[in-house]
Amino acid sequence: MQYFVVMIDYGRRGREAIVDPEITRREVVSRIASGEYQNISFIHEVADSNVEDITEDILSEAGLPEIAASGADLQAACFDHARDLRKHEAV
Repeated sequence: MQYFVVMIDYGRRGREAIVDPEITRREVVSRIASGEYQNISFIHEVADSNVEDITEDILSEAGLPEIAASGADLQAACFDHARDLRKHEAV
């Protein structure tokens, strides 16, 4: 049995793993190229009992360029980190 796990990151709203045993590699590439899957954290291929990270391969097949984090993303991450530190301060 072979299937793909596509992890979508929604930021503060959490993550979603899309797992469908019926979907093929070609369909995963098609959904990424069409924009249906965005903000992908990783893509794993599970075949029998082996798991392989194929994120870079699939993204290159879909023709998407690798985009570095923007300044806004880095600033948001910094704010999140500061908020987390405040939550765990001793009162």
